[in-house]
Amino acid sequence: MSPTMRDETQRPVRRRGGAVRLLALPTLFLAFALILTACGGGTSTATTGAASSSAPASSAPSTGASTAPSTSAAPAPSAAPSTSAAPTSGTGASSAPATRTTGTTTTAPTTAGTATRPGSAATAGAAATPNSSIKITGPYPGEANTLNGAGSTFVQVLFSKWFDDYSKMTNVNINYQGNGSGAGKKAITDQTVDFAASDAFMTDQELKDAQAKCGDTILHFPIALGAVVVTYNVPGLENTKLKMDGDLIAGIFSGTITKWSDQKIKDQNPGVNLPNNDIVVVHRSDGSGTTDIFTSFLTAVSSSWASGPKSGTTVNWPTGIGASGNAGVAGELKNNPNSIGYVELAYANQQKLPVADLKNKAGQYIAPSNAGVTAAAEQFAPTAPADLRLKIVNADGAASYPISGMTWVLVCPKQTDQAKAVALTRMLWWGLHDGQSQNEGLDYAKVPNSFVVREEQFINQITVNGQKAFPGK
Repeated sequence: MSPTMRDETQRPVRRRGGAVRLLALPTLFLAFALILTACGGGTSTATTGAASSSAPASSAPSTGASTAPSTSAAPAPSAAPSTSAAPTSGTGASSAPATRTTGTTTTAPTTAGTATRPGSAATAGAAATPNSSIKITGPYPGEANTLNGAGSTFVQVLFSKWFDDYSKMTNVNINYQGNGSGAGKKAITDQTVDFAASDAFMTDQELKDAQAKCGDTILHFPIALGAVVVTYNVPGLENTKLKMDGDLIAGIFSGTITKWSDQKIKDQNPGVNLPNNDIVVVHRSDGSGTTDIFTSFLTAVSSSWASGPKSGTTVNWPTGIGASGNAGVAGELKNNPNSIGYVELAYANQQKLPVADLKNKAGQYIAPSNAGVTAAAEQFAPTAPADLRLKIVNADGAASYPISGMTWVLVCPKQTDQAKAVALTRMLWWGLHDGQSQNEGLDYAKVPNSFVVREEQFINQITVNGQKAFPGK
């Protein structure tokens, strides 16, 4: 309390005739209470907007549990809460929703509405929990008994199991043609299928081109994560795990390293008896999301590849022979001694082909595994864009597998067939919840919880004739 204020409360009041009396005691108590209020209390105030949304999008999140990072501490200018899942934004602080800090846990409001372009907003918090109260357990009255899909071969092993089990439970037959991610994107653009699957997300231009028939921006549902492996068929090395880094792989697939006995291969594999045979490179010949994942990794780690073939679902391969689909590449590898190629992990395991341990961004040689893919996804989850279009190659973290990718199911949010819309949304809900339990047994990793929570919102955005399509059971 300042001396001036203290003088004011104790000053005598002078009446007529010179009579002086002090202020009444109740008045003093009231004034004292008002002064205490003005001096301020000791309670903390909520942190909003500026403090939490200004966390830089490039901050490296920490790894956590197998489904979602648990302590992702996106740094803020002030003291960051110890278990924050604060969303970050790739376009600046103003585009991220404000968060409120209570104690040591930061909670973010859910962002609804149309999905935005990559980098425009963060996904639901890493600590978010999917809705387990809704279960798909059998047929639903009036739903279609057939759905048609096409696209990714990367996920075809998983889909074969999923759709067989789903059909037995719901009587909905799902006809899926694994003809490559490029074909899948074209099919959903042309509206010749009910859904597509792709291991490469649709570009802004592709989304724009699809709006004419789709009626709105196509939604991307990450449905499974997986490892793209470098696999080989070298006589005498069937049980040998070779080690390779990005520059070595880029050199082989660009045709500058042509012999298995090349010194660059020997340097990373001391003690291995490498034959002096020509390397036969096998790559995809079709539009392929697996190719996009593989070449995105090469572009990230090799300057020569970044300035040459670059990345995409199709590239101008400097060398090698082409094959269609993951199964086609695996078949060519099996039939060609001294060959090397890239496939999704499940296909290498099916053909009993050895796979290389790859050097990750942290300098560790990592064998492909569900855990390594999950670790890579966790690095990107806290800063994932709202529409979930992102790549997870060359992730930070000692446990991250470097050529990790995901498969998206592509769906138009404005449906026109009531029966099919109901069947489609129910299938999506099942796949994101109960279906995830089958992923790991088939060499795929589960989708992080924070993604699933966002995808639940996507499902509820799908409409048919202006009404929500998902019946909620």
